[in-house]
Amino acid sequence: MDDRTPALVADLGATNARFALCGDTVIDAPMVLRCADYSDLLSAATAYLGHIRPSRPPREAAIAIACPITGDRVEMTNHAWSFSIAKLKGQLGLDRLEVVNDFTAQALAVTRLAAEDRQQIGGGKPRANSPIGVLGPGTGLGVSGLIPGRNGWTPLAGEGGHVTMCAATDREAEVLRRLRLRFTHVSAERVLSGMGLANLYETLAAIDEADVPTREPREVTEAALAGADPHALEAVAMFGAMLGAIGGNLALTLGALGGVYVAGGIAPKLGALFLDSPFREHFEGKGRFRQYLAPIPTYVVTHPTPAFLGLRSILEGATE
Repeated sequence: MDDRTPALVADLGATNARFALCGDTVIDAPMVLRCADYSDLLSAATAYLGHIRPSRPPREAAIAIACPITGDRVEMTNHAWSFSIAKLKGQLGLDRLEVVNDFTAQALAVTRLAAEDRQQIGGGKPRANSPIGVLGPGTGLGVSGLIPGRNGWTPLAGEGGHVTMCAATDREAEVLRRLRLRFTHVSAERVLSGMGLANLYETLAAIDEADVPTREPREVTEAALAGADPHALEAVAMFGAMLGAIGGNLALTLGALGGVYVAGGIAPKLGALFLDSPFREHFEGKGRFRQYLAPIPTYVVTHPTPAFLGLRSILEGATE
């Protein structure tokens, strides 16, 4: 990374595009733009740079985006933006452009978090030089991991949010049965995301034949935090339980003795409701392998923009 000219970094989700300038030691001039206000990424990036007016235009950029990266053409999963990496590089006048899955950046961030940037939920101390799991519900469900190597960490770029969701209780089984009538394939993301929380709420109320208002994900969270709606409270509890089950699966798959991190915007907003949910119980609830999982620490990431930390790692070449 050029030590004189800050690089452009961007974290692109389905709802918001977060931009900043990344120097050697600081993340500067952060700004959040609504994706819906711009026709494409180029116009959003140009608007950001036009607003902050850097003294020197960036020559390097790193972008984290909520979709698979399989070649030059990038198409967002939950938004209409699409672009050619090579063309965007030229349009922005860059010498270097790195584009990665958003949870690749989230995964790389966890090795740079300070103690105050995470909150531990259960388990013991992480084992050094061991794989780390990362998952995070937001607009969708991101899943990644870090594998240690001789010269740094290798992030895993996958689409684990679209694995099939399974039930651990009869109540969960009935919820998933009803959701299958609606979606055919019920992925983890169908229940572990903003809309997933709303899906849980609506389905639980329907099972109980309860007359409840239609709520947006934010309203489900608000109702649960206020303690005003028992189905909102149950939806949050089931959300925590199911996220714990997926987190435990990830820990078993990766051998994530270095810990499992919950990123994304939902868990921090739920606060004590998430901390008191059955998340950890279902994380460990893997029968004969409960003792294997019990020592593995789980954390909620509380840093406001962790993807920027991960993008800095990429620009600095701190990955294998």
